[in-house]
Amino acid sequence: MKPFALFFLFGILFTNPVLAERADSNKPVHLESDRATVKNTGRSNNENRVSVFTGNVVLTQGTMIIRSDKMEIEEDEDGFQSFVAYGNLVSYRQKSEGKDEYVEGWGERMEFDSRADKVEFFKQARLRRGADEVHGEYISYESKTEFFQVNNGTNTNAKNRVRAVIQQKKKKQE
Repeated sequence: MKPFALFFLFGILFTNPVLAERADSNKPVHLESDRATVKNTGRSNNENRVSVFTGNVVLTQGTMIIRSDKMEIEEDEDGFQSFVAYGNLVSYRQKSEGKDEYVEGWGERMEFDSRADKVEFFKQARLRRGADEVHGEYISYESKTEFFQVNNGTNTNAKNRVRAVIQQKKKKQE
């Protein structure tokens, strides 16, 4: 699919604003797993805090829920966190701001950056909002700017093509 067509597709697919629940970022992060290790809890030497959770990991922060087999979390000195989650498949769900609608995503690996408000899915990536859905080998979603990017990686065979399902919106009657 040509780049222009791909951007046009996303303009149609996500015409209504989709912002993550803004209050979520101010809520505490709750984690559950079978095992956990934490490095640098005292924050000596200006190092970032690094935590690794393995086995049935569930992260909840407000309306955001991430489920994975393994998750690595790094927190910088300013309190911003980045997560890398691995699984078969990692799942992500978060309520859209001011709507009774959720953005959901899946992939073999997911990266989340709280500073940039960005989520990326790798391998078998899928993202859904309502009944609209996109598939590809890589999906990036920035909730602040509502920018989506989907591609099929370097593989151009038919199995790995970018795919989208776009539901028709109700048209205004004149």
